[in-house]
Amino acid sequence: MGSCIVAFSGGVDSSYLAVVAHQELGDNALAVTAESPSYPTYQRSIALDVVREYGLRHEFMASDEMADPNYVENPSNRCYFCKHELYTKLQVMAKTKGISHVVDGNNMDDTGDFRPGRQAGNEMAIRSPLIEVALTKEEIRRLSRDLGLKTWNQPASACLSSRIPYGSQVTPEKLRMIDTGEEILRSLGFRQCRVRHHGEIARIEIARDEMTKAFSIELLDRIGSEFKALGFRYVAIDADGYRSGALNEVLTQITAS
Repeated sequence: MGSCIVAFSGGVDSSYLAVVAHQELGDNALAVTAESPSYPTYQRSIALDVVREYGLRHEFMASDEMADPNYVENPSNRCYFCKHELYTKLQVMAKTKGISHVVDGNNMDDTGDFRPGRQAGNEMAIRSPLIEVALTKEEIRRLSRDLGLKTWNQPASACLSSRIPYGSQVTPEKLRMIDTGEEILRSLGFRQCRVRHHGEIARIEIARDEMTKAFSIELLDRIGSEFKALGFRYVAIDADGYRSGALNEVLTQITAS
C-alpha cells in the first residue's frame, strides 16, 4: 500500500492490523482513534496501551456522529451513518497528509453478520486487509497472541450506542450511564459484560461462565444501588447471559415473521 491510515479502536482486530501496518510501513502507517460519547472509556485505555507498547504513530480525532439526526434516531442501519461520517473524515485526513489508503479491521466473520457499517466502507473504497487475506476472528486472536499482543484474548467490543435498542434515541446521557455501568461491572471483576439501556431499566448481560459470581445478595445489592445512582429505576440481569449483537435479535424476529 505504501502508506495507510488504520481506523483504530483498540479492539482485537484493529489492534492487530495497526501493529502489522506499523511493522510493514513504519511511520507511513498512522493509527487514528475516533473519540465521541459512544467510545467506551476502557477501550481508550487499551488503545493507548497498544500505542505505547508498539510505538505506533497515532492520533485522536473527534467524531461527530451525534450531530447527525439519522444516527441519533437510532434506526437499524445506525452504524452506516456513523461509519460514513468516520470514513469521510479519515479520507480527508489521508488526502491532507498524503496517505494512500484508509483501512479498517473488519474480518471474515463480519461478512456473515448484519453490518451496515461495511456498506459505508464499500461505498467509500475503504480497504479491509483482514478480509482481503481471509482471516477469521479466531485466526486473528492466534496471530495476535503470537505477536505478544495483550489484546489477543480481549472480549469482543462495540460502540456504546449498540447497547440502546433500535428506535430509541441515542443521547449523551444514555451513553454516559452505559459507560459508567460497564465500568462498575468491570471493577467488580466481570470481564465480558454489556449494559443494555431500556429506558428506566438496565438489562445486564454477563458471560455465562461468569454468572455465578453475580448471584450473591451482597453483590446484587451493590449492583442495584450503584446502577440506580446512575439514573436507572430497575436493574435486571439477563438469564440468557452475554451474546454479541443481542439487540439484532429483534431484526431476525421481524424478518422471520
